[in-house]
Amino acid sequence: MGRRWLTRLTMTLTLSAIPVLSAAAPLPEAQAGALTRRLQAIVDDPAMPLPGLSVLAIRAGEVVYTGQFGHKRLATASMPAEPMDADTMFRIASISKLVTALGVMKMVEEGALSLDADVGAYLGYRLRNPHFPGQPISLRMLLTHTASLRDEGGFRWAPEIDLQEVLLPGGRHHGSGAMWSRTHAPGSWFEYVNLNSGMVATVMEAASGERFDRLMRRLVFDPMGLKAGFYLADFAPARIDDVATLYRRREKDGAERWDPRGPWIAQSDDFHIQAPVAPPGLDRYVAGTNGTLFGPQGSLRISTAELGSIMLMLMNGGRHGGRQILRADTVAAMLAREWTIREGVNGSRSGDGGAYPGLYQAWGLGNQHFLDASTVDDGRARGDRLVDGGGFTGVGHLGWAWGVNALFVFDPATKNGMIYAASGVGADPDTQPGRFSSESRFQERITDALYRGAILGEGAGSSN
Repeated sequence: MGRRWLTRLTMTLTLSAIPVLSAAAPLPEAQAGALTRRLQAIVDDPAMPLPGLSVLAIRAGEVVYTGQFGHKRLATASMPAEPMDADTMFRIASISKLVTALGVMKMVEEGALSLDADVGAYLGYRLRNPHFPGQPISLRMLLTHTASLRDEGGFRWAPEIDLQEVLLPGGRHHGSGAMWSRTHAPGSWFEYVNLNSGMVATVMEAASGERFDRLMRRLVFDPMGLKAGFYLADFAPARIDDVATLYRRREKDGAERWDPRGPWIAQSDDFHIQAPVAPPGLDRYVAGTNGTLFGPQGSLRISTAELGSIMLMLMNGGRHGGRQILRADTVAAMLAREWTIREGVNGSRSGDGGAYPGLYQAWGLGNQHFLDASTVDDGRARGDRLVDGGGFTGVGHLGWAWGVNALFVFDPATKNGMIYAASGVGADPDTQPGRFSSESRFQERITDALYRGAILGEGAGSSN
């Protein structure tokens, strides 16, 4: 942009700033300072500058470090920059899928849903892959990305669209049927698909008669005291102000060219320019017809502090603040391994989502299992390894879209966990391939810094 942005750090290590979390056991001052400097260097790296970053680390079930760097909104000609703080919420991309799964599991626990029932029983129509008409589709398949759905046919529709007109042959919006796999039957093959979450939300609505965003508030957010939400038009103005704008140095529309030396361009949630509005037709929306419109696959707004509360709840067998949000056996079922890749048999490392081949090695119900896999293929690293040299396995989810890059991961056995959300990227991530994983190098650096500085308690180490 022609000038260096002044970066303000807000680092919080006390309970008062993050009241929804358990009492923190801060890192010693020297270790915290070393980690802060390392993260600041990542944010300021001219090869991949980040407009803002928020992090949280949990060691042995206690929050030991939180930090906020940079800005939730950058300066414009008429408005000053606004610093990132502990209340900043992010459009957290695919981590939304894991949070959606919490609502599903609560409904399963209450007997309102069954993981293995034919979802058509809830939807009110017979849902089948037309190429495999004898195989029912279940919530378990949707949550594990094995339902034979594909994103090629789209994954979000306007309120007036009933999904049966999209999914069923002959429907007005079915088109060529690109949303259905022609080669793999339901339950037989993993492919990471956003549409699965939209179907999950629609089933939840059909079974409850409630709109997905309000249902998630009743089932998860209100019982936990979280301000997070899937529908911004319901947010109070003060909460809207907490939502970070997402940026890239890339055109938002058109050719979407990257310009690492050009200006930051807002990609999403630029609410100081235009407040969120309800989509046309929402007032006539019928619950159970199209849950995709609330973005269960990627449109949750939530802070890293509130993600920390969710992580601690899962670590503690579903308990939060003296209240049982989910039963311990429900949490165990959600986090249990459901799918592990067998190359060419139930999935493909080269075709598991396109941009990040080799990243998906195993899956639970709405959560990825990180197995610490790392290989080199044609000179490029592949795999789900999280830290340099390996040594950390866990469950959770990644998120990236519109410039946001985020991670939620923890080890249920050790109760060690890491969360980060970066509000944008200043260069094409493909130009910075990872050294030990399918992710980009800057993502590896953030996770490795948190692991070494907060989980292992090492000094500054390398930030290359």
